[in-house]
Amino acid sequence: MKLKVCGMKFPENISEIGSLQPDYLGFIFYDKSARCIHTEIPNISERIKKVGVFVNATTETVIKTVLANNLKAVQLHGDESVAYCKVIKQELPEIEIIKVFSIKDEFNFEVLKPFEDTCDYFLFDTKGKLPGGNGYTFNWNILEDYPSTKPYFLSGGIGDSEIEAVLEFSKSKASKYCYAIDVNSKFEIKPGLKDFERVKQFKKQLFSNLATKQHTMSYNVNEQGYYGEFGGAYIPEMLYPNVEELRQNYLKIMAEPSFKEEFDQLLKDYVGRPSPLYFAKRLSEKYNTKIYLKREDLNHTGAHKINNTIGQILMAQRLGKKRIIAETGAGQHGVATATVCALMGLDCIVYMGEIDIARQAPNVARMKMLGATVIPALSGSRTLKDATNEAIRDWINNPVDTHYIIGSVVGPHPYPDMVARFQSVVSQEMEWQLQEKEGRTKPDHVIACVGGGSNAAGAFYQYLDETDVNLIAVEAAGLGIDTGESAATSALGREGIIHGSKTLLMQTDDGQITEPYSISAGLDYPGVGPMHANLFASGRAEFISITDDEAMNAGMELCKLEGIIPAIESSHALAVFKNRKFNPDEVVVLSLSGRGDKDLQNYIDYFKI
Repeated sequence: MKLKVCGMKFPENISEIGSLQPDYLGFIFYDKSARCIHTEIPNISERIKKVGVFVNATTETVIKTVLANNLKAVQLHGDESVAYCKVIKQELPEIEIIKVFSIKDEFNFEVLKPFEDTCDYFLFDTKGKLPGGNGYTFNWNILEDYPSTKPYFLSGGIGDSEIEAVLEFSKSKASKYCYAIDVNSKFEIKPGLKDFERVKQFKKQLFSNLATKQHTMSYNVNEQGYYGEFGGAYIPEMLYPNVEELRQNYLKIMAEPSFKEEFDQLLKDYVGRPSPLYFAKRLSEKYNTKIYLKREDLNHTGAHKINNTIGQILMAQRLGKKRIIAETGAGQHGVATATVCALMGLDCIVYMGEIDIARQAPNVARMKMLGATVIPALSGSRTLKDATNEAIRDWINNPVDTHYIIGSVVGPHPYPDMVARFQSVVSQEMEWQLQEKEGRTKPDHVIACVGGGSNAAGAFYQYLDETDVNLIAVEAAGLGIDTGESAATSALGREGIIHGSKTLLMQTDDGQITEPYSISAGLDYPGVGPMHANLFASGRAEFISITDDEAMNAGMELCKLEGIIPAIESSHALAVFKNRKFNPDEVVVLSLSGRGDKDLQNYIDYFKI
């Protein structure tokens, strides 16, 4: 369920409420409203959709206002007709249209039918003297008879005291298609000025309770390999024996005392775990909050990837596999795979996009030094997606003696769960390290960058059920979400199947995969792992998109404030601090997933060093 805060008017207040990352912010363009905005809308996160609210305005006025303010949605509060809505849609095909209907004691749902094909959402508000902002609720039980499958916004007098009522409503049949909660006048100090602390508490209380309710379905994988509606194993018949062998054995093998002993010993003596939990004093002072960095960059091979490859090489040995294949984007997974293959004396073939080979030359050299064969993927975008395609083709052609070490929480079940379990060592260490440093095991926020999502899966794992811990997943917006040069799956994706699992996927209307773009090779992927798709769809995690510019500047800032050169992937996570406000007494843990050695040339070229 989404959150919309409507009736925003004052620039400073808009920025303040925007820092809470509601899904929508509403701006009223109706002169008779006390909340009518007459100033320029300040810059806010691209993740937040700006909604223009209109009452019987001309279509020309609506179109002009949308373009002038870069609005993403229009909310029509008057007597606008179906023909009117069609004009808006034809002129602004990308815009979301929210048509408002007012309810008091009864409602004729037949009036909705003509709008079904033109509007994206309905909004139900309380019928009163004014078109919105009346401060009164209507009888929500009327929505028990809602006949449509069109998602709708629930509005009208929702405030602090309605949290229990909203939670009860969320359990009812009427809530099935309730897409968002719309709040306005009940949180105002005066018309258009929202009380930051009250909105913050409302969001936290409401969505933590909703997440608790939703968790009865579990944020972890079920026996069929699904995270909610995402996951599964959509694979060619020829791969079924390989995947089924792994599915039947991975939990048994991981539970064996000898496996656990060897895994833990290698993590300690070979990888160098535990990785430090470092209090970033100067970064904390700048952003006025307590920031800890989980230093995965200090692992052997320079990233979190080694945690998973150690686990999977031990798994492959116990399954009798002699040949290892892998895919890689930034090269860190390829290096980690080549490393463990050298350690165990197994053949290693790494597939890597031709473009990534060029921009990650140091890691390519490291893989070759470790004895791996690096094969370029020359099709498609010649990046991570295409490297994965080539690795799967190899596996189909060599099903008996080959184990595919997938580097992220993607692919057919059981890979997303298995990789997450191997990476969970990150958050396991966080718990006892925080206890030592802060006298508590749980932070207020955990931040991690997400491409496929193994880094975030490891950082989030121990806290998936702890709904008072806010999970923040950071994706690559590239040149901007709306530029066509982006990899922000949560903003641009929809349900689809890629590399063996159902997830959120960037794709065209006819299902063709959209080529992603990011300056970061490790985040340059058109989908996201099914765990993260479920965390996004359920509202359990907060997703933020960061541009190339924001990431590169954040990476340089860490260099100068803390003497740490981060991987560009990690720099995306660091950029959150300029985009989101945290309280001084909050504890924020950021997973610094890798070090910047591999990205030095990118930094040099970008900043003209």
